[in-house]
Amino acid sequence: MDPHNIPLALAAIIGLGIGAQWLAWRVKLPSILLLLLTGFLVGPILGWFQPNDLLGDLMHPLISLAVGVILFEGGLTLKLDELGKIGAIVLRMCTIGVLVTWVLAAGLLNGLVLLPWPLAILFGAVLTVTGPTVIGPLLRHVRPQGRVGPIANWEGIVADVIGATLAVLTFHAISDSVHAESSTFWNTLGGLGMTVIVGTVAGLIGTAVLSVPLRRFWVPDSLHSPLTLAIVLMVFVLADRLQHESGLLAVTLMGFLMANQRGTSIHHIIEFKENLRTLLISSLFIVLAASLELESLQQLGWREFTFVGLLILAIRPIAVRLALAGSDANRAERRFLAWLAPRGVVAAAITALFAGRLADPELMGDAVMPEAARLVPLSFLVIIATVAVYGLSAAPIARRLKLATANPQGVWIIGGSPFAQAVAKALTDLKLPVIMMDTNRQSVAKARLEGIRAFYGSALAADAEEHVPLGGIGRVLALTSNDEVNSLALVHLMELFGRAEIYQLVPSGFSAKKETADNLRGRYLFHPKASFAELESRLRAGGRIAVTPLSEEFTFDDFMAHHEQSALPLFRLTAEGNLGIFVNDATVAPNPGDRLISLVEPEEPETKKATKKPADDSAAPSLGVQA
Repeated sequence: MDPHNIPLALAAIIGLGIGAQWLAWRVKLPSILLLLLTGFLVGPILGWFQPNDLLGDLMHPLISLAVGVILFEGGLTLKLDELGKIGAIVLRMCTIGVLVTWVLAAGLLNGLVLLPWPLAILFGAVLTVTGPTVIGPLLRHVRPQGRVGPIANWEGIVADVIGATLAVLTFHAISDSVHAESSTFWNTLGGLGMTVIVGTVAGLIGTAVLSVPLRRFWVPDSLHSPLTLAIVLMVFVLADRLQHESGLLAVTLMGFLMANQRGTSIHHIIEFKENLRTLLISSLFIVLAASLELESLQQLGWREFTFVGLLILAIRPIAVRLALAGSDANRAERRFLAWLAPRGVVAAAITALFAGRLADPELMGDAVMPEAARLVPLSFLVIIATVAVYGLSAAPIARRLKLATANPQGVWIIGGSPFAQAVAKALTDLKLPVIMMDTNRQSVAKARLEGIRAFYGSALAADAEEHVPLGGIGRVLALTSNDEVNSLALVHLMELFGRAEIYQLVPSGFSAKKETADNLRGRYLFHPKASFAELESRLRAGGRIAVTPLSEEFTFDDFMAHHEQSALPLFRLTAEGNLGIFVNDATVAPNPGDRLISLVEPEEPETKKATKKPADDSAAPSLGVQA
């Protein structure tokens, strides 16, 4: 390629990648599908540029470094406290499940696709990976309840490391069989042990090297993210120098340890890594897809398509069934996990890396394997098919299995003030899914002692929704004391939850004439005078959250009259379990049979049944409820 065109080509890769991500967001399609389509279009179809000519010898090293950063970012999403409930299942999925997938896939690749055994075993190992880069967005879309979300997330990240390691060991076994006369079995077994040891030690050392300067404030905040990136890359490269591909384990372990340490806040680092991951994934898929040759795509036939169908319909269900036999996973969880195994960037990158090496005469000599060129288009076929099938079907299947609902009633509360905690406690006691997020560790700890699912973090972070379990959550309440934070957090979450299901407290000094534009805020909660200061003041004066059943004998008007119009209705819970929220832009009275959740004055006890009718109901304020 003409050196003058290289800057233009590099800029085009980044621009096309981000453009494809944006278009995927607009049309509600998995971004990987559009990234691959873009790469095919500018590479093998239009022939605008060829990545091998553009990057030359730097192509494979850059791909390896990018995969390392992606796995580190994936490790940052793993939470240690989740393992108490799902550890045994994750272990089974990442051992028995991986082994069964490997054996069955390799057998079909040899018997059906007619790949030689060495290549079948190698590509079978690659297919044991799933992919956090595709599972994460899919889980956010589905919002499954219970354990299946964390299980799938853990499997996606841990299996990536295991599958990549198995592929590396298989590659070196093939190489050893060509260049060495020693036993490849013992070489492979020894290589596995060395990979685990070197990767673990490197990950522990890297975590210490990174966390100590951050904890002791040796580095300014502006250098936290660049320092993290530099250390992650150095650990990845040095671990690989000591033992091939042990860097994948090292950086994933680093991400996990950094996410679960308590010494220093890393949320600003996580936000940087989220942006970097998006950039890397966008560029990687375009580069990998553009590197394909049109002739190789045309060679895909019925054997390859049949294999992909069996991979989805047979291999994955069998692997999950055997892995979870005898476990405490229920039937719905097993069925959902059997229908969730999309492949992502790690599978494509590893396949491209090893296929190129096995077809290189300089590395393999007379034992070169020209059939290795078939692996790359087959890997892209697997990625496209699995992402499309699972991406389009996972949500309805989860709802059918009652692991997700079309109209989730749970609440995500942003803020940890006394009022926010009182609301969270009341809704939790009513058996509604509730999560709370706050940047104050003491508030989070206090909420957890009350039985509330509370998480430390900022709702303004770019990936805030990735760090809370969204199963059963259908709306967001921003209850912080900062009106700007409330608005900005909801603007960020508007696309995920929809404009109708994001709510915030009325700003201080609220005036309809000075109201913020609708697209820059959520719906205003409760009452025009129900600001943060007013609500907290009522609690300090002894107010409390009360739950009151309504009936034909004791209606909503009776309730308001009984409390002399001083009670502030907050929510209603219908007999069918639907949660309604009192808002400023709707006026609907609760019905008999509902349970009313309200903020009442201290001297007024909770009332379950009226003993008399009010003389005049006309004084009841017009407070709306969103059903």
